[in-house]
Formats: sequence, structure tokens, C-alpha cells
Amino acid sequence: MHDLNVRQREATQYLDGPLLVLAGAGSGKTRVITRKIAWLVRECGLASRRIAAITFTNKAAREMRERAGELLSKKTANDLQVSTFHALGARILREEASALGYKPRFSIFDAADCTALLADLFKELEKGALRQAQQHISTWKNAMLAPEAAQALAENGTEQRAARIYLAYEASLKAYQAMDFDDLIRLPVQLFMEHPEIREKWQDRLRYLLIDEYQDTNACQYALLQHLTGPRQQFTAVGDDDQSIYGWRGADPENLKRLSQDFPNLKIIKLEQNYRSTTRILEAANRLIAHNEKLFEKKLWSELGHGSPVRVTQHEDHEQEAESVVMRLNAHRLEHRGQWSDYAILYRSNHLARFFESALRNQRIPYVLSGGSSFFDKTEIKDFLAYLRLFANPEDDPAFIRAATTPRRGIGSETLKTLGIYAGERRRSLFHAAGEEGLAQRLSARQHAPLAEFCQFIVRMRARAEQEAAQVVLPDLLTAIEYESYLYAHEEERVAAARWTNLCEFSDWLRQKGETEGKTLVDLVQTIALIQQLDKEETTADAVQLSTLHAAKGLEYRHVFLVGVEEEILPHREAIASGTVEEERRLMYVGITRARQSLFISCARRRKQHRDWVFCAPSRFIAEMGAQPPSSTPLPDKATGQARLNALKAMLAGR
Repeated sequence: MHDLNVRQREATQYLDGPLLVLAGAGSGKTRVITRKIAWLVRECGLASRRIAAITFTNKAAREMRERAGELLSKKTANDLQVSTFHALGARILREEASALGYKPRFSIFDAADCTALLADLFKELEKGALRQAQQHISTWKNAMLAPEAAQALAENGTEQRAARIYLAYEASLKAYQAMDFDDLIRLPVQLFMEHPEIREKWQDRLRYLLIDEYQDTNACQYALLQHLTGPRQQFTAVGDDDQSIYGWRGADPENLKRLSQDFPNLKIIKLEQNYRSTTRILEAANRLIAHNEKLFEKKLWSELGHGSPVRVTQHEDHEQEAESVVMRLNAHRLEHRGQWSDYAILYRSNHLARFFESALRNQRIPYVLSGGSSFFDKTEIKDFLAYLRLFANPEDDPAFIRAATTPRRGIGSETLKTLGIYAGERRRSLFHAAGEEGLAQRLSARQHAPLAEFCQFIVRMRARAEQEAAQVVLPDLLTAIEYESYLYAHEEERVAAARWTNLCEFSDWLRQKGETEGKTLVDLVQTIALIQQLDKEETTADAVQLSTLHAAKGLEYRHVFLVGVEEEILPHREAIASGTVEEERRLMYVGITRARQSLFISCARRRKQHRDWVFCAPSRFIAEMGAQPPSSTPLPDKATGQARLNALKAMLAGR
């Protein structure tokens, strides 16, 4: 406890009832959570297996587990239940699946699987209509509305169509013994509501809950926490209403207010000392966020000194903005002898990134662009995962189709069509229907033979995947499916080599994880759908970070360039139209508080939209944060700019 401030120590040691820790940006919330875990185990004698720490991302869960592990023995740390909401929900559902009519090895469909299922069910609908329906379905699930209730509440033709799609989609998911990500929260709540004995069992098992980023919870997640805490009410929720920026995906900062209403003896502790940013940066953040209606008053402060003034500049157009920002960043790094990784360029919308990418490339400055596609989204990984999913759950029809056709095994589309019709009539999965005599009578011997051979292969490999070590089965599986030959037969050599390398890297990762954790391949498959990226070290590349403000939440950089700070960009035009500017202000607040030592804000007078120039006004947020009106800085021509840089380099070299 020696390195905790008074408020952090109070939050760590408070155990007399439910606790809400209002943790401002950079105030050491993860430290409080991990120290509280250690306090519960070492000072209060609570078994670590009875403590659940819940967060929103795998990365945050990993960091929390690692930091708790520094304070506890390895075995004790390994017994902690540190996970995302979805991983906890999946764990509950695996154990209690039968109560809801599922098998323990149900499939977890990712977004692509769900889209493919909807497209297959409603071939006549265009992609835009299906995406819209998916959004409605997700909203309804997070509000705990069943398809029938959604139909009753639908207010217009679009919602009525989405409700009909929801009904068919849910029936298909259940038939496939599958769940989507929203189900991983919704169904545990349904389970606890319908089965009090199961609810009490989990309340007894998890004696203390710690919830990170509480302001990002939606209604369904809040209900899950209520059921898990039960009458004991032993929990610590850590959040910041000023950093609630995910309203568009259902997060509700009002859940902070509901805590006070639902738990009358709630204790509230504010963490206002910031350990990240200088005073001038925090003053700008405090002035800005003061324009929002506040659930709880708080004001960040720091002992890190005044620091550099926040600089605001306006440029003639977006191209000049990008060139000027990159030139200033380059000069600043040379002057301060910093690393490229000390710098971040943050923006409201992804489309702004390309101008800065171009300017960085022109100056040969290395950069990393956040928000790239997940490793698990690569085609070759999804192809291979189809086999593993089928081992874990033979009822997984999308996995069956993908595995049976990639690589092709002589199973044609007519064979699959006949199989699909037969399986529908019999209400069986494709895998089980493929083994029935009734199907054999509908297919020619030439059609049936490769299908039967494929199913026999799956049966053999599944038995090994359930019993043998993952590191033993994986090489044999890769060889047996002949995926390398398939790649080189269907792709250019360079592309085939890159994709095969990716698959080998994935196989090595699985093999290592299986060896380290002593798990079979089927054991590992159970959690793969929950993993957003490979479980490896974060990149250590020395490069400038380009990122949206949403993706930058939780991160920090020595020097931040916040760009495109204009009306209709930040705040976004849709937020202005819908009256949700307060969330945009919180987004700007998040951007400001990513900066540790210096903050540069820029905007453009005009931007090109299609072929026309559109004039832009500086964002209202610039005035609200108390900054001087933007100063207009003409961009020097390239020769002059390069000459300045060369002179600066020469000066530094002579030091």
C-alpha cells in the first residue's frame, strides 16, 4: 500500500458494502483493482478462485492478470477469474448449457458467421438491409427482448422486417447449437432469472466482483452483474462517466446513476489525482468537460508541473494540415531527441487517416495504423478454424460447409444442396445427416463416396483432438488436409507463401498454448472465438501511432496531435443532428487526456468532399477548453521546410 495515495488506499481497503470508484483519466484505476485483489487474498483470506475481475477487452484482462501476478504467487494468480464479460458469460454457459437446451460444446459465431447465416436465410435481401437488421437484433438482445417481444414493439416496416428476421435467425442459431456474442451476456441473465438454484450457485462461487470500465456497460451487462452480486452486494465498480464514449454500441453511463438507486448503501470514492499529464493539459480537459451535465463532479489535478501550452493551429486545407502536422512532429522529435513511438496522431473518423499516411510516407517516417483486421479474420485462418470448430461441435453447419469445400474434397454443390434439404427435413445437423442411410439413397455412389470419406476423416481426427495433446495432433491435421498444396494451386506464389506462413504461425501459437496449458485441441477451440487477436506481446516497433479516438481509449503517449478538430467532424454531424454532442465532448476529452507532455490541436479551413470544397469552422470544443483561437500557420514550401530540417539535424549533430 506504500505507493498508493489516500483515496487509492481507501478504495483498496473498503469492504463494508458495494463500492463505486470514480476514476478519472490516468488516476491509477488498474493499480487500485490489482491491489484490491491482493488485499482480498493476502489480508482478508479470500480464496483467489472466488474473485472475479471483469473488463471489456482481452488486452485489459491480460494486463490485469499480469499485474496481479506480480503481487501474488503464481498458483494463486492462476486461480483468479480475470476475464472479459463475454468470456465469463461463455464460461457460465458451458457449465450450465443443458438448462437452456444447449450442449456444452455449442459454437460461438463471430460477426462474419452471423452475417453469412443471415445471408443464407434471406438471399433476397441486399447487404444493407441485412446489416440494418443485425443492428436491430443486437439492440434487442442487449435490451433482453426475445423475437416475439421485438415483433410486438416494432414501430415501422423496417423494424417489423428486422423482427421477422430475428425470429428465423434465433431458430437457426438454436438448430445449429450456436450462440452469437450478444447471447453470451443475454443467455446467462435469462438462465439466472429462470433457474434461481443456478444463480445462487454462481453467487456462492464468485464472492467478490471487480468491474473495470463500468461506464461502458449496457443494460444486459448491468443485469448480469446484479444477478451475480445477489444479496451479498460485495463488489467494486470502477468507472468514469466523463469517458463514456460507446453509446452507439449500447453503453449507458446512466448505469452509474442506477448503482446509487439499486444499492442505497453504495460508497463512492473519487480518484482525481492524475499521474499521466501535465497541469496545462488537465486544465484544458477540465474546462471542456465542465460543459457536460455531470452525474458526479470531479476535477483532475497533477503534480507533474505546468508543462507546455496546448497549441492550436488552423490550416488552409486538409492536405496542408497533414503536411504541417508531420513536419512539426518531425522537427519536435529531432529537437527533443525522442522516439517515433512517443507520438500519436488521433482523429475522429478513419477517412482522415489517409492524408497523414501520405505525409508520413513522403517524409519516410515509420507509422502504425490502428484498427487493422484481426489475425483471425484472415481467410486461411478461418479455413483452418472450420475444421477445429467441427471437432468441437459437429452441429456447426457453417463450419461443416467450409471444411468440406476448402480445400475441395470432391464434394460438389449439388451434393451439398441435397444434403441441406435432407438435413432440414430430418432436423439434423449436416454432419449427422450425412451419415444416414436415407441420404445415401438420394445420392449417386459417385456423389456419396467423397462425402462419406470426409465424415470418416472428421470422426477420426475429432477423437484424436479430444484425447491427444494439441502439439501432437496439429501437424498431422495440417498434413492431412493438404492446405499448402491447395494454396499454391489457387494463388500466386507470393500470396500463397504469405498465407501459408500465417497458418504456420497460427498453428505454432496453438501448439505452444496447448503445451503450456496442458490442453487438447478441442479444449483450445472452446475459447478461440472469444480471442480478438493473437495472444502475444504488443508491437514494440518504433513508429508513430495513427489511431481513431475510440481506439486510443486506455492508451497514452508523450506527445499527441489531435487533428481534424472541426464542426461536423468533432462533434460529428450526426451527433449534432441527433442531439448527442455530449458524447462527442467526452470523446474529445478522451483525446486530450491521452497526452502526457504536449498536446497539439489542428483544424482546416476547408476540405474537399467529392469534387467540391467545403468550408469548415473550428470545433466548438476548442473554445470550450479555453484555448486561444486557432492561429493560422502558412505551410512553408517543401524546399524551405527541408532546409529547416537539415539545419536542425546539423545543429543536433554538433551538440
